[in-house]
Amino acid sequence: MFESISQTRDALATQQYIATDEIATVVYLAAKLQKPVLVEGPAGVGKTELAKAWAGAVQRELIRLQCYEGLDETKALYEWEYAKQMLYTQLLRDKLSELLKDARSLTEAADYLANEEDVFFSRRFLLPRPLLRAIDSEHPTLLLIDEIDRADAEFEAFLLEVLSDFQVTVPELGTIKARHMPLVLLTSNNTRELSEALKRRCLYLHIDYPTVQAELNIVRLKVPDLNPQLAKQAVELVQRLRGLELKKYPSVSETLDWARALVMLNASSIDDQALDHTLTILLKYEQDAQRARRVLSEFKGGMDDDDDLPRNLPRHNPRKNR
Repeated sequence: MFESISQTRDALATQQYIATDEIATVVYLAAKLQKPVLVEGPAGVGKTELAKAWAGAVQRELIRLQCYEGLDETKALYEWEYAKQMLYTQLLRDKLSELLKDARSLTEAADYLANEEDVFFSRRFLLPRPLLRAIDSEHPTLLLIDEIDRADAEFEAFLLEVLSDFQVTVPELGTIKARHMPLVLLTSNNTRELSEALKRRCLYLHIDYPTVQAELNIVRLKVPDLNPQLAKQAVELVQRLRGLELKKYPSVSETLDWARALVMLNASSIDDQALDHTLTILLKYEQDAQRARRVLSEFKGGMDDDDDLPRNLPRHNPRKNR
């Protein structure tokens, strides 16, 4: 485990994740305090990537629970493989016939079967889902609970119990305790307010859209083939698009997709044609694309000499987009 904040930041960097001092501090403390981390922020700013980088940095298996509306403990914890149990029953038909041949009634036959139920409700028929896999793993793991805000409040309440004790009770098998305390990271896109009880149990981290320089560093790291001057133009334009009133702001992942597209197209500059043909890589709603084209056209006359971008186009304000 990490011995300092700087070592944490350097370890994440080996996984191609550029961590701020705040991110490195929270990750370091989470491991030391054995507390889950709740990471909130806009979609596509690197919350899930942080979990992947953290798992890689500490060489733990990443186990991911993707949350969605209607998710319940059965899908998150475990299920019994009833089809496999039925197949097993068919294979043991002869043995069961011998076992039940002396039964004088259906009730007596059921009692005989009850004595053998441990065969059918054993680990061989247990299908572990992400939560149980993280708890019962033979090796230390990192549990990613992705987009917890998409799950129902009832599931969130159930999750509190699991995260508090890191043990699960399976009625047929008893209580299964964690062999190794997993690292836990939860992400939220702020689609609903999470409970105070959940936030109280976690270290909190908010990741916003990065600054120009931070996003440029990410692009240079992830898309090294992109011309440096073109990378600067691309990042600057994305930052300014985030200053507009859009239904969906371009995420960092979409900036990277756009940068890779510019490389594939052998673009030497972001001219009108290149921007028009690739703008929908950044903006996923037609009304946003139309607004962006209109604003860019209005500011076409006022271009910076060094980066060929409109000087007066609104720039991204992190507080505004929270």
